Amino acid sequence: MSMTINLLPWREVRREKRTRQFYGLVLLMLFVGVACGLFILQVYQQQLAAQQQRNSFLSEHLEQLSNDIADVRRYQDDAKHMEDRMAIYHMLNKERTSTVRLFNDIAASVSEGVVYQHLSRTEDLVRLSAIADSERQVSDQLRKIAGMSGFGVPLFSEVAGEQNGSQHVFQFEVIQLPPDQGASMEAAP
Repeated sequence: MSMTINLLPWREVRREKRTRQFYGLVLLMLFVGVACGLFILQVYQQQLAAQQQRNSFLSEHLEQLSNDIADVRRYQDDAKHMEDRMAIYHMLNKERTSTVRLFNDIAASVSEGVVYQHLSRTEDLVRLSAIADSERQVSDQLRKIAGMSGFGVPLFSEVAGEQNGSQHVFQFEVIQLPPDQGASMEAAP
């Protein structure tokens, strides 16, 4: 007698079992893949957030540094304006001192009978116009100016008589010396 064994149901069961295992393994791999993808996505998101924080930190500091640089430039501009103002102040102070010294020297040098009509100054060159009763007073006045420590040698330019003939109008130029040069010229003779 021969028995026939039908292995087909057993194979079917085993095939179904292996198919279920395969699908289960595929499903497990799918979940593992999705989990790995989500994990990697999370890591990248954290790295991106950290980089964005660094960028914002740097941006804030760059903005602060830009403001500081602008402040420094404003301070430099203010310092330059102050230097310019100080230079103007020193120039005006020197000019004021020079003008006071000029008028003091002119007042100290006036001879009797001489009246100054006009005085003008361009830097150190002083132009004067005066009236004197005689030519002797004109020459005395010029000698007194030449003897003053604050002036150089006067350059006589013109003398004219008035219509009534009693007065002489004369003009001359003289260089006003700096205070230290006038004192050294006085000490030299």
